[in-house]
Amino acid sequence: MNTFSIPLTFTKMQGLGNDFMVLDATQAPIKLKPEQIKQLADRHFGVGFDQLLLVEAATQATVDFNYRIFNADGSEVEQCGNGARCFALYVRDKGLTKKNPIRVATRTGIIELNITSTGLVKVNMGIPKTQPVDIPFIADKEANFYALETGSESIKLAVVNMGNPHAVLSVANVENAPVQRLGAYLESHPRFPAKVNVGFMEVVARDTIKLRVYERGTGETLACGTGACAAVVAGQRAGWLDSKVTVQLKGGELQIEWAGDKMPVWMEGPAITLYEGVWTFTQ
Repeated sequence: MNTFSIPLTFTKMQGLGNDFMVLDATQAPIKLKPEQIKQLADRHFGVGFDQLLLVEAATQATVDFNYRIFNADGSEVEQCGNGARCFALYVRDKGLTKKNPIRVATRTGIIELNITSTGLVKVNMGIPKTQPVDIPFIADKEANFYALETGSESIKLAVVNMGNPHAVLSVANVENAPVQRLGAYLESHPRFPAKVNVGFMEVVARDTIKLRVYERGTGETLACGTGACAAVVAGQRAGWLDSKVTVQLKGGELQIEWAGDKMPVWMEGPAITLYEGVWTFTQ
């Protein structure tokens, strides 16, 4: 039996072209099956989105909301930075809270969302993790870069967990990077037991990088907030980048700031509401 017997009201939002369907589950739980999420995510026969965001009532006293994220293939994931900015704008515009900052709980921890006076959203993304066991990534010990065989070539990559797992590769020219081929291959590589998001980073200057990201369960997106954070962390650890970096993605720019080990990563960028809609599932 279908979970919904009434129309499903949603908001379509985007952050640098990374687009989302946002649902308010603060008053009543919303439970969608993976096949229903896939139907909604279809850009020809559904609403179309990179991720589905659920806004839920808080289940602990130290936060204001719970934040859940589902990829276009129906799988639930731990974190989404661009989605977090849209989340902040959504709960404010819907009158669900007047607080600023807003604290939300994800599957892997608590993040803090700040709506700035300019309308941008600044997010405390938490302290990055680089130990292989925390990614998770199969390796003997921690290193800045790891060699990995792809079958036809040997590549070097960094690994960072920003609430979700990321691999970061340095490339000479991001436009010519083998994003589709290597992204799809590395996403399900056996050394990443939980799969992985794959970032291709071109260092332009110490304060600027270009980035493309192949997201697990979705494919390449126009922007990835956690991917931008992971790339900056990897670049700083390698000695290539300063503490404040502009990340240029296909969908626009993010400002990422990281003061170093044991410090949180801060991400700042836009969030935009596109339209409201109603979807009714058909049997």
